[in-house]
Amino acid sequence: MSLKICQSCQVSRKLLKQQHKLSEYVAATTLPRRYYTNLKDERLKQIRDRMIRVDHAGEYGANRIYAGQMAVLGQTKSGPLIQHMWDQEKEHLRIFETLMPKYRARPTVLLPIWNVAGFALGAGTALLGERAAMACTVAVESAITDHYNNQIRELMASSPDLSENKELLDYIQKCRDEEQEHHDTGIEHEAEKAPAYNALTNFIKGGCKAAIWLSERI
Repeated sequence: MSLKICQSCQVSRKLLKQQHKLSEYVAATTLPRRYYTNLKDERLKQIRDRMIRVDHAGEYGANRIYAGQMAVLGQTKSGPLIQHMWDQEKEHLRIFETLMPKYRARPTVLLPIWNVAGFALGAGTALLGERAAMACTVAVESAITDHYNNQIRELMASSPDLSENKELLDYIQKCRDEEQEHHDTGIEHEAEKAPAYNALTNFIKGGCKAAIWLSERI
């Protein structure tokens, strides 16, 4: 009888040890999983915040550029074309204004600067003529299309589950496609015949890239 009790005690002790080891294993595997899930969620939030902020700034600046061009060329034969592109930019801006509160993204503090700089760029190039205005469009849209392509690649690489970023991806792809259309429209309307085309477009592209870099961070 005593032998059976001892054997039973040994079995109980073994079971307790196994349960303890199992509890330790579960704790050791569950905590890191939770930690990495939270880390991934925070990283995705930072990516979205940065993208929505800079895209909102870019579309805001584009609206101001077209406003400047319309102020100078609105009554010319180029007016309806510029208005059409501006209307699409207004829709892009509306999209990111809607996404900002939804994803709790903050706007860049540089909007007042982009307000003035965008209008000045649009009006200034329009004063040089319709071809120069189209050259401005080509340069800006080239920089923005490259920027959107980079964002699409980053979003697709940030999570194997594309559904997590589907809404943002769809909107960025829509804006990218229309910006490319604006670029092609500028080429079709003799942008490359503008005075000092290469110097002008390289200068504007450089300014756009600097604005993108700043708006992502400030």
